[in-house]
Parts: sequence; C-alpha cells; structure tokens
Amino acid sequence: MKTVVALSLVGAALGAPTKTIENRQFGGLGALSSLIPSSGSGLSGLGSLGGSGSESGLGALASLLPSSSSGPGDLSSLGSLGGSSSDSGLGALASLIPSLGSGLSDSSSSSGISSLLGGLSKRQLTGSITANDVIDKASCKELTFIFARGSDELGNMGSVVGPPVATQLKSLTGNKVNVQGVTYAATAESNVALGANGGPIMANLVETALKQCPDTKVVLGGYSQGSMVVHNAASRLSAEVTGAVLFGDPFKTQAVGKLASGKVKEYCASGDPVCENGFNVMAHLSYGSDAKEAAQFLIEAAGLSTSS
Repeated sequence: MKTVVALSLVGAALGAPTKTIENRQFGGLGALSSLIPSSGSGLSGLGSLGGSGSESGLGALASLLPSSSSGPGDLSSLGSLGGSSSDSGLGALASLIPSLGSGLSDSSSSSGISSLLGGLSKRQLTGSITANDVIDKASCKELTFIFARGSDELGNMGSVVGPPVATQLKSLTGNKVNVQGVTYAATAESNVALGANGGPIMANLVETALKQCPDTKVVLGGYSQGSMVVHNAASRLSAEVTGAVLFGDPFKTQAVGKLASGKVKEYCASGDPVCENGFNVMAHLSYGSDAKEAAQFLIEAAGLSTSS
C-alpha cells in the first residue's frame, strides 16, 4: 500500500523535552538526514538514497513506519528506491512527500527548507481505521481507549499510531478493551483552535463511556493535532481518565488536565518538526514503533494487568 505523506505544523515554538518524554534517536539515517542539509547543497543529498548503496538508508527509512503486521502503513512500494538509478529513488521518495516538489533539486539550502515547510502543510494517509465502540454501545470491557488522530488523517483513528496502539491493547489485555476514535475536523487549518475543535467531543465520549460502563477504566491517546485535543478534553474532566499517551505533541511541556505526571507518557522523536521544532518529517511519522510500549503504559496506568 502506498503511503502519501505530508504533515501539519503548529506555529508555537516549544522548549526542550521534559523528563516524561520518550526522545528517540534515529541511528542509521545518514542518507535520510540529507533531507535537510546544513550547507548550501539544498536537498541534493537525497541522491544517496539511490543506487546500489541504498539498502542501509532504505532499511532505516522503512523502520520508521509500522509494518502491515502491526497496522496500516505498508512500505512495500518503497522497493523501487533501491534501483540502480538515483532518479527512480528520488521519484519514489518524492511520491511519499509530493509537496516537496522543487525542493528536491533546488541548489539553495534556504529555498529547499522553504519547500519542505510548505509541503508540511497537510498530511494525507491511506489505510485509515474507524472505531466506534462507545457510540455503538458495545458490551462493557475493563478498558476503554479513546484516541484523537492527527491532521488530515482519515477515519476517526487515522493510521500512523492510533490503530497500532489499539491493536496492542487488544492483544495485551486479551481483547478486554473498547476502542473509540474522536470524529472531529482534523484539518491543517483547525490547528489554530489548539484542540478546542475536538476537545469537547472527546470529553463527551469519556462521559458517555463511563455512563454506559461505570466500571471501565478510560485512557486517552492523541497524535499531533490530536494531542492538543487530549489536552483540551482533559482540562474539562476531573478524575474520569486514568492515563494518556501523546505522540508528537505540540504541547508536550504542559500538563494533561488533572492527570498526575506519572499517568502521562509523551513520545517525541528526535527531529520531529511538531514537538521538537526539528526538520525530520519522517520522525513525525515514526510513532507506530512505540505502540506496544504505549499500550503497556496505558494498561499499567489504569491499574490493570496484561493477559497471560
């Protein structure tokens, strides 16, 4: 399945990660690091992704996104990057981030970065998932996971990290979890609402889940713009939520409502343009690899145990 990538940026400048944040370095990304060169070479360094020596770079690139076994995001179409011609490699990579356009050949570092930032105005991902266990009044389960997707992801769970976390929760609990996505206008333009466009919807879903199943433990998750939705929703709730995981969170330095810091886990990959003001677009798309750890954290935060 082909994954077409671009990404929404939030204009706020944020400080260094706090101690609650998982900061991941991307070893083996020498080829990919040339996306944003430090000198006047523009993005011409992408040529190192092509040719016979491209395998190590491609391996690192493929490892950034979850495989089809853990959810949407199959990168099988990236095979063409390893051809004998760097042009074919660049073409395939450009198809992942089509908005980069002229930045791939621009000789100016500043204009190359400008093209990149312009191309990060939207994200379009295929293979999205919709989950409506709360809305559909599914049978009560020990855990309820409510998730807010990132900008321009389809469905109400998106595809980058929401579905993988939900899958891991089901696996680790023996399917003792209901999953609900937040259906809100997750557009690039709605970033200016700072979560207020989806926060009330998420808060209402929490209250509905507890009304339908008073004994369930509710945990939240959010990715990119969806993380701001979690912050907004949590500020409207008291003790209804038992844990939260946030990925690529623009508000990573802020508390999540009244949740204790030990009940919140932030994931901010090194170079992420959204949570770290970096320039590695692939970092912002890498959080599927954190799904199992995040699911384990939510289960423990809710005071539950994994299935044997």
